[in-house]
Amino acid sequence: MLAPPADTLVHALKYEGWAELAVEMGRVMAVELRSASVAPRGRRIVVPVPTTRARARVRGYNQAELLARSVARSLDLPLVDGLIRTRGGATQVALPPSQRRANVMGAFAVREEEAARVTGARVVLVDDVLTTGSTAGAAASELARVGASEVTLVVFARAMPLRRDTVR
Repeated sequence: MLAPPADTLVHALKYEGWAELAVEMGRVMAVELRSASVAPRGRRIVVPVPTTRARARVRGYNQAELLARSVARSLDLPLVDGLIRTRGGATQVALPPSQRRANVMGAFAVREEEAARVTGARVVLVDDVLTTGSTAGAAASELARVGASEVTLVVFARAMPLRRDTVR
């Protein structure tokens, strides 16, 4: 469950076609990332978490890619759209954590032509929302597999799990 106003912004970006929101949301993410980071060392790149082709077709864009473009521009870093979704999978929204992990296991690959740009780089992995971390973990594992020296995840919002004792 996201708290206001993050919930409204993420929903508008993800489901209502407000792609222009990504510019400011990405700037906010870059500010947070800059304040949390130690002095830059080594080559850094920005990589968005990919979505499925079907979801990108319905939305007209990948919201994580739009956010990543803004983060990259704000931090003056190259955007490498090097991750691809190798298979679809059920939408994560209604799945419990164990099924989310299984749903994204092996779902990502680095594009062959982009592998050299990832190898040895400090990667800033960008997504809109962190829920269980399953998607981010699977994407980060693939980036590490091809030789990323470090993967730092930056998201606009964190979905807090609903506690059982608050459900009626």
